[in-house]
Amino acid sequence: MILRRLFWVLVAVVIACSSCSSSSSVGSDLERRVDELVAQMTLDEKVAQMSGDSGLLLTEGDTLWNVPGVERLGVPPFKMADGPRGLGPVEGATTFPVGIARSASWKPGIERRVGAAMGRELRAAGGTILLAPTINILRHPSWGRSQETYGEDVHLISRMGVAFVQGVQENALANPKHYAANSIEDTRFEVDVKIDERTLREIYLKHFRAAVLEGQAASVMSAYNSVNGQFCGENEHLIRDILKGDWGFDGFVLSDWVFGTQSTLGSALNGLDIEMPIARVYGELLLAAVQDGAFPEAVIDDAVRRMVRKKLQYRLGQPSGLDESVIGSDEHMAIAREAAVEGSVLLKNASSALPLETGALQRIAVVGILANTPNTGDNGSSNTMPAFVVTPLQGIEEAVGETVVVDHIAKDVLDGDDLAAIGAADAVVVVTGLTAEDEGEGLIGAGDRLDLDLSPEREALIRDAAGANPRTIVVLEGGGAITMGNWLAEVEALLMVWYPGQMGGYAIADLLFGDANPSGKLPITFPTGLDQLPPFDNVSLKVTYDYFHGYRYLDRNGATPEFPFGFGLSYTTFSVDNLQASQATAMEGDVVTFSVDVTNTGSAAGAEVVQLYATYPGSAVERSERELKGFVKVMLDSGESEAVEISLPVNDLAYYDVTESAWALEGLEHAIHVGTSSRDLPLSTSLSVAAQAPVLVF
Repeated sequence: MILRRLFWVLVAVVIACSSCSSSSSVGSDLERRVDELVAQMTLDEKVAQMSGDSGLLLTEGDTLWNVPGVERLGVPPFKMADGPRGLGPVEGATTFPVGIARSASWKPGIERRVGAAMGRELRAAGGTILLAPTINILRHPSWGRSQETYGEDVHLISRMGVAFVQGVQENALANPKHYAANSIEDTRFEVDVKIDERTLREIYLKHFRAAVLEGQAASVMSAYNSVNGQFCGENEHLIRDILKGDWGFDGFVLSDWVFGTQSTLGSALNGLDIEMPIARVYGELLLAAVQDGAFPEAVIDDAVRRMVRKKLQYRLGQPSGLDESVIGSDEHMAIAREAAVEGSVLLKNASSALPLETGALQRIAVVGILANTPNTGDNGSSNTMPAFVVTPLQGIEEAVGETVVVDHIAKDVLDGDDLAAIGAADAVVVVTGLTAEDEGEGLIGAGDRLDLDLSPEREALIRDAAGANPRTIVVLEGGGAITMGNWLAEVEALLMVWYPGQMGGYAIADLLFGDANPSGKLPITFPTGLDQLPPFDNVSLKVTYDYFHGYRYLDRNGATPEFPFGFGLSYTTFSVDNLQASQATAMEGDVVTFSVDVTNTGSAAGAEVVQLYATYPGSAVERSERELKGFVKVMLDSGESEAVEISLPVNDLAYYDVTESAWALEGLEHAIHVGTSSRDLPLSTSLSVAAQAPVLVF
């Protein structure tokens, strides 16, 4: 008994000290106010703030999840809403394109505007925490929630995640999720992910660190799964050691819903501050443990202090100045349409089939059930309730008006009459792909997608249409990579639009008819088949994640994908020339600037994404053949040139040295490659980095 009490005293001291050090940068006045408020709270009031009280399901008329505040002290409650693509429980809130579609824009600026719009709508609805963004690595496209993520690459996820967090937190609190190594649905409540420390730090945590330190995220949501034998909601290494220790995170951690908290004392001790959505293992059980002397009140104080700190810092108890007129506003609809345009990826355009010229058309056949079906994504926790959805058919019909006859063949199985109508059209647009019945969140949605092909029926739809009319254009919807070897060669053009949100139909029409020029790039690799990918196991309760996946995995194995990471076509052409570096040698802490001249060599205005990759010849550890380290999107008129710059912090070239438990820069002649996809890198130079002893370089 004496040893146990000494242990808890030591734990309390450590937690109290870490809380003081992590919050020192927030400001002494703020911290004094936080301490004053927490000191005035009863134990009951403090414990009550560590769990939600809305029930397992939101009841009618209650649209936001609630975590109590302390009304007598003026400490407001938290009000939460899901938000990967819009405010889930709020009717009429703007439904934006899904996360992977927005990431395909390779434009953090628009992602920040999307986040800001969601933050405004949340505050207008009375909410304070947006349960987004989903920044898990898409290790394998079979994951059912691939649509919610920003893709397979650490750097791209970091840039988009930071931008979204910063946008949301102009008015509310963001909640990056699911921390960490969460990328399986069907076993997500039980699976234990075994992962070595270097892979964990470099591949599965680096973007969370960016969201916390660069984005200043106020909160983080833990994942359901275990990592190295300990559930994420009570994982001492993930939460105490890394998040709140190494990174100095001064915000709070909340659990994923219901099954995200496994134990009372283990979760609270190891840093889980809020159990959601109800007090299943916190509440009375946690209160009794403190009262009985089995648990130190200092741990409770630390959790509550973190919540109060963010409430004061973001002035959550004060009027937001926003009203319901911002929800689903014209401004936000315009952002949703722009995001859908920017994120659509032109994957094929043989014989310049696109854009379609309305003046040269008399009749278009628009084929497929999905052409006139609202299809905005998964119906799990990321689901939304838009006031309307513009379908592709509606967008096309409004774009052509009465100048072109539009035949909608609302079938996925065609008969002879259908084929005759298709054959008589000047152009055919087949709208097909995936729906919420094919992929989504486990338990409440479709779960994982083990077959990356379209259904046989939808593949036959494409082949039959293409067989009847050689000018067949496919508009493909879905939340991740789709294999297409059975039909790709038979179509003239292919436009990947993902789940494009409620304004997607207008965006699709903008692209088809040339009112906008496609500029999206793939944030994931499209393989030729499952044999090009690492195994996906959603049955076993123990799995191992190694260092390689996505383009890194294909590069390592010498495999050629259907479409590589970073790929996307345009209605114009570009050249990228004259790679220059601000310095040839560098050391820890330097930021090297690389510049290239980008020229629009075609006949239409358009945007190109210039991408920079680094390699590590002679490294002491196994590294990826190439890694994305920077990018910039530039818009140019026909014939226009511009010198663009990409900054590379040298510290980003470090690897995690497990023997020293620190990040290390190697003394290497790094190769730097620049181009327009991971497999199109015509420009190269070298950057010599001075060797450094292993230190925490970032």
